[in-house]
Amino acid sequence: MKTITQYREDIASLMKKLGDIDAKCIAENRNPTPEELKLKNEILDKIQEYREIVAAMERQEKTQAALEGSDGPVTIPGSQKFGTQEVRKQDQFLSLGEQLVVVMNAGRPGGVIDPRLRIKAAATGLGETVPADGGFLLQQDFSNELLQDTIATGIIAPKCRKMQISSNSNSMKINGVDETSRAASRSGGIIAYWKDEAALKTASKPKFRQIELNLHKLIGLCYATDELLADAAALESFIRAEFPKEFRFQIDDAIMEGTGAGQPLGILNSAALVSVPKEGGQPKETIVAQNVEKMWSRMFAGSLPSAEWYINQNTYPQLFQMSHAVGLGGVPVFLPPGGLSVAPYGALFGRPVTPIEQCPTLGTVGDIIFADFPNGYILAEKGGIKTDVSIHVQFLYDESIFRFVMRIDGQPVRASALTPFKGADTLGHFVALATRA
Repeated sequence: MKTITQYREDIASLMKKLGDIDAKCIAENRNPTPEELKLKNEILDKIQEYREIVAAMERQEKTQAALEGSDGPVTIPGSQKFGTQEVRKQDQFLSLGEQLVVVMNAGRPGGVIDPRLRIKAAATGLGETVPADGGFLLQQDFSNELLQDTIATGIIAPKCRKMQISSNSNSMKINGVDETSRAASRSGGIIAYWKDEAALKTASKPKFRQIELNLHKLIGLCYATDELLADAAALESFIRAEFPKEFRFQIDDAIMEGTGAGQPLGILNSAALVSVPKEGGQPKETIVAQNVEKMWSRMFAGSLPSAEWYINQNTYPQLFQMSHAVGLGGVPVFLPPGGLSVAPYGALFGRPVTPIEQCPTLGTVGDIIFADFPNGYILAEKGGIKTDVSIHVQFLYDESIFRFVMRIDGQPVRASALTPFKGADTLGHFVALATRA
């Protein structure tokens, strides 16, 4: 007698045969022949027979578990959970490319939905078996791998403080201290006093605020030719190379300049940004040594070991020319003692300098930024990337379109820059140079 898994594999094999018949009819632009219809009915009869057997075996397992006093679901060796269902290893896709091809076939007119998609299908408010309505979720391990490809390979995003939003929620609230100045009190209102014995004590208390993160959708479209779809390995290679590349670019850009409306709040649009004014008489579109020295002094002291410099690449000539006057000459600020004959250190005050496309152009706020992302920026995401497919948009070009949806949000930890205990200049996790237009 076969096991449940073997019957499931037989059902999947029969479903594939049905899909092959449909695919042939679609490719030849015709209806099924009488012989094909007869074969389909025979296959469907066999599938129904196997389904009834599987249902009986599952019922038997549950009954046996109940008799043995088990209140939980039956645990099947070699299985793992997807949602609330038990999924055997044999019911999983072996590669991302294989699943994408199956999703594409399910999206074709009259396409047959692979049973493995049904196991992992998840309603998004509409139907789970209609790709245009609900689509199919990627198998969990592939979803996590794509998410890792997207987040971990960016430039800014990997440095942020990352948090996961649970599957039962679309937002997150984090309690934090609401502190804008340390001049008169600390932690938003706490004050300690030096008093004589038995003197009246004055009460004080901290002030708190909530950081609220609400998930926003980041959507990407990926075009794939019919030739590419015929090769699952090539399709997976293409998706892994091109799709995460655009997502990580957009995420880094949102962290830098996001508006906070339908997307993360970027540091350049946040009240937490510290802006250092230009020097008196400083020419437009320049960066001088005094600029970076003052930017360094406006970073939180505790953030100096983890903060890094980010620049637009067109600021390099300005950095190369920065120097301090010594007698009748000068000492380079950014270049090593060997000058231009050797490679620059790529560091200012010992902290790395990284060129990124997301920094604004030379002369505008953000062309050079001193930032502590690990301590100053929260990036929240909800695990899992949903994919849908359409064969209609680019039908005349023999292309299918995969749509990927990722839900993410982020914002600086602080609501504003901080006035220190002594000194008028504010401090922060993010320091930029004011416009030099």
